[in-house]
Amino acid sequence: MKVAIVFNEANLNYYKERNKEQKKALDFVPYFDVEYYNPFDCFEQMAQGLRDVGYEAYTLNIKDNYEVFLKDYKKNKPDVVFNLVEIFHDRANLEMSFAGLMELMRVPYTGADPIALGTCQRKTMAKSIMHAFNIQTPNYQIITGTEDIEEIHLKFPIIVKPAMEDASIGIEFDSVVESYESLKNKIENVLFNMHQYALIEEYIDGRELNVAVLGDKKLKVLPISEIDFSRMPDHLHNIVSFQAKWDPYHEAYHSTVAICPAILPKEVEEKAQELALRTFRALGCRDYARVDMRLSAKNELFVLEVNPNPDLTEDAGFMRSTKASGITFKKTLKRIVDLAYVRKEVVKQ
Repeated sequence: MKVAIVFNEANLNYYKERNKEQKKALDFVPYFDVEYYNPFDCFEQMAQGLRDVGYEAYTLNIKDNYEVFLKDYKKNKPDVVFNLVEIFHDRANLEMSFAGLMELMRVPYTGADPIALGTCQRKTMAKSIMHAFNIQTPNYQIITGTEDIEEIHLKFPIIVKPAMEDASIGIEFDSVVESYESLKNKIENVLFNMHQYALIEEYIDGRELNVAVLGDKKLKVLPISEIDFSRMPDHLHNIVSFQAKWDPYHEAYHSTVAICPAILPKEVEEKAQELALRTFRALGCRDYARVDMRLSAKNELFVLEVNPNPDLTEDAGFMRSTKASGITFKKTLKRIVDLAYVRKEVVKQ
């Protein structure tokens, strides 16, 4: 089987220049290696993993030009496209459009379809669907303009998020606010600097759980992973901010260590697994996704968001859970590809 691992990294100089940076002096003791994430290494690692299980795999960077994909598809005719396109022309909302292109071409591809990608990225829509399916999520409001700020009825503390981003973009440590003035400032930052609606939620102080789900028609909930905040400095909120995810020179990056499998009461574990399955289905996910939750001090579970097509780096959250379940990195990739190939055969029939 031939597999094209397709991604979109148009700004190549960004990674080259960033990785040339001198290592900064740190005023804390790092837990992880201090180096920036290089997506190109990850994509090639995935290709090699698929080659090791017998597939012919190659990587393709479309560089903000969908015609690159069209030409390659016509030339190489891959059996499956491993879809890793997350942004196009710096617009996250075009992620669904590339999947839509493959739908129109009837090309078998991995991961979520356009509707699921668009729904999960528009957090407001995802929240509405969760409510319709009686899936508990923090109390929230959508702020579409400054006039809405006068009509806020949530309890402090409140967390402010951009309504149409993923990967924790726009979530900083000052996103958790405890006063009206701070709330107003953060909302205005989202509205006027990020040019989108603001999603505000009642902040749930508690444990953060990542529940990975693998499969399409038959689903498997993988061992639950927990973000351990015990190392988080007192002056930072216990959240997975952008810095905590992506900046190895920030102390939060080294203070959000994952524990997998999470140590949970059996009843809570079973409820979290059942909730992840319901949420996965409600939002139309397929192949692989991660459902992020908060567990309150009263052992109540709240779904924060759903991440279709999450990061598949070998040491990232989703693969951490597959490893804990006994499925290797290579076999996980193979399983995801096989799920897409089965859909190709169904279309043929």
